Amino acid sequence: MESYLEENFGGVKAKNSSEEALRRWRKLCGVVKNPKRRFRFTANLDKRGEAQAIKHANHEKLRVAVLVSKAALQFIHGLSLRSEYVVPEEVKAAGFQICAEELGSIVEGHDSKKLITHGGVTGIADKLATSPTDGLSTAEESIKRRQDVYGLNKFTESEVRSFWVFVWEALQDTTLIILAVCAFVSLVVGIAMEGWPKGAHDGLGIVASILLVVFVTATSDYRQSLQFKDLDKEKKKIQVQVTRNGFRQKLSIYDLLPGDIVHLAIGDQVPADGLFISGFSLLINESSLTGESEPVVVNEDNPFLLSGTKVQDGSCKMLVTTVGMRTQWGKLMATLSEGGDDETPLQVKLNGVATIIGKIGLFFAVITFIVLSQGLISKKYHEGLLLSWSGDDALEMLEHFAIAVTIVVVAVPEGLPLAVTLSLAFAMKKMMNDKALVRHLAACETMGSATTICSDKTGTLTTNHMTVVKACICGNIQEVNNPKDASSLCSDLPETVVKTLMESVFNNTGGEVVVDQDGKYQILGTPTETALLEFALSLGGNFKEKRGETKIVKMEPFNSTKKRMSVVLELPGGGCRAHCKGASEIVLAACDKFIDETGAVVPLDKTTADKLNGIIESFANEALRTLCLAYREMEEGFPVDEQIPLQGYTCIGIVGIKDPVRPGVRESVAICRSAGIMVRMVTGDNINTAKAIARECGILTEDGLAIEGPEFREKNLDELLKLIPKIQVFYAYIILLT
Repeated sequence: MESYLEENFGGVKAKNSSEEALRRWRKLCGVVKNPKRRFRFTANLDKRGEAQAIKHANHEKLRVAVLVSKAALQFIHGLSLRSEYVVPEEVKAAGFQICAEELGSIVEGHDSKKLITHGGVTGIADKLATSPTDGLSTAEESIKRRQDVYGLNKFTESEVRSFWVFVWEALQDTTLIILAVCAFVSLVVGIAMEGWPKGAHDGLGIVASILLVVFVTATSDYRQSLQFKDLDKEKKKIQVQVTRNGFRQKLSIYDLLPGDIVHLAIGDQVPADGLFISGFSLLINESSLTGESEPVVVNEDNPFLLSGTKVQDGSCKMLVTTVGMRTQWGKLMATLSEGGDDETPLQVKLNGVATIIGKIGLFFAVITFIVLSQGLISKKYHEGLLLSWSGDDALEMLEHFAIAVTIVVVAVPEGLPLAVTLSLAFAMKKMMNDKALVRHLAACETMGSATTICSDKTGTLTTNHMTVVKACICGNIQEVNNPKDASSLCSDLPETVVKTLMESVFNNTGGEVVVDQDGKYQILGTPTETALLEFALSLGGNFKEKRGETKIVKMEPFNSTKKRMSVVLELPGGGCRAHCKGASEIVLAACDKFIDETGAVVPLDKTTADKLNGIIESFANEALRTLCLAYREMEEGFPVDEQIPLQGYTCIGIVGIKDPVRPGVRESVAICRSAGIMVRMVTGDNINTAKAIARECGILTEDGLAIEGPEFREKNLDELLKLIPKIQVFYAYIILLT
């Protein structure tokens, strides 16, 4: 049976199965008792096809829109354009100057001409009664009016089906329909032969059995559907950074409205249609909407952001224009939600098992019916009454048929695939209670057969709550565990060095220091950015003041490939300066000068470089994450389209950031090991930091091995086969070549 299942039902993968494989196993299942129930939690391939058609249409629409916009822009520059748009009275009455349909046509159609006639992004913001800097007013009446005019950022969801719908679906079972016919015939013949109520006993018994099966099945399926609904709500709870009333705050994507100012960074999903206000090096992946894998550059010239797309690189501030079902993503999601998720490999194989058992059950049911009926037919044949049938004979024959149908009902495990789906859903719920959100059912199934867990370090094994505890600036190492230490460090450093350090930290950052509604300072950004900003503030720095002294010309945000973040500043006295920070080994290798203890910039010779590398290693051995800060003087008028230089920097200093191990990690690793699961750490941090954390977590043992990517790639196949079972820490990084 195993080979049969593998051959016929084994083509389905846990993720991204081909449509051919999904259709093949459905065809092999053939006729089933109740397709509505058996295939309830399998993908609707026809709806999937519709979704793909929408994606293709979107791709063509956007491609044509971009070409048309480019052509139109060549003609409209320098012309005085007049808009023929008339604001609807109800929109005017609500205090706005543009309707939802007009906003939708601008962004969805990438209509640059319309955007210009409305005054560009600033004009749209004015017509939406919002501020690009302070965002919307949070007054309840204002929010209510905006919701009435533009709608909510929610997609149409399929209604929760009532219990009686599941009862009706359970009644679609072919064998139950046959039993119902048997019950009806039994009642008619029984009452005709023996009268009421004696003649109705058998028929009513069958009816009671049918009702019991139907209501048990419907109750189970109804409870299961409610559980899936709850899980779906949990999966869609996403928070975004929004500015309202001049304050940055976290807001659910469902609460977004046209006019909101949203802050996006690498990895974020664009929560609604909108327009680019400002940002750096923004690349958007539109494959979820158009199927096109090539990222799109979004800037002032191409400011259109579409809901459902993802930020692949860079960061930006966007103005929300269209929400909910008015977005193209909303229309696509309505189709995709009907398409359903891919079935898991186990579900497919269990469908195969159910089909095989069903055929065997059907075979024995037919044999049973033939054997039981043979006696009666043989008896009547010998008596010469083969063509003469009484009511008792008909009832006996009907009873034989009912027994055969009952065998099919009992033998065919129609609910087996559903039982597995239910158990996987239960596992998802249990993991959710343990603060682990599983977004796909197949993940629970796959994890059951895991033999190795490869875990990231930062934020997974560690708390991701970081603080700068050590710093090496001007060649001097000092602990900065408290404000007193920070004050001492600041007084020991030359004023010019402190100024350059503040300029680097406050400008070359993806974070921000803002004032919240209570008037308190709040640091926003990743844990690493937060740690650096806290360090600079403890040295007496002023974020807003320092940012106001210079102008950012270009920024290249940090990503896992470059392992560095760079920014070019236009200085108030003329000229430009580039600041760079990132993985210590990479940034230090890009430096040819450093600042000595007197604050003078001197060449970075081999002796000093070795000393600094030794400091990096000593920090790493203390389980500290290290970052190197550097700068480079540049000529005035740096071209924005050029890459920020990768070499020729001056080292400002090295900071050591403490990221404590999460409570319970060591115990969890021990449990995994006792269950036969190997836990390995894969990280891009310093190898010594990784080893120190791995030992603290119990991952790196006496006979374990920590290896770097370049060394691993040099091994041949035989060496790798011997090496891989021993590897417990894998350090992977990429060196960028100039």
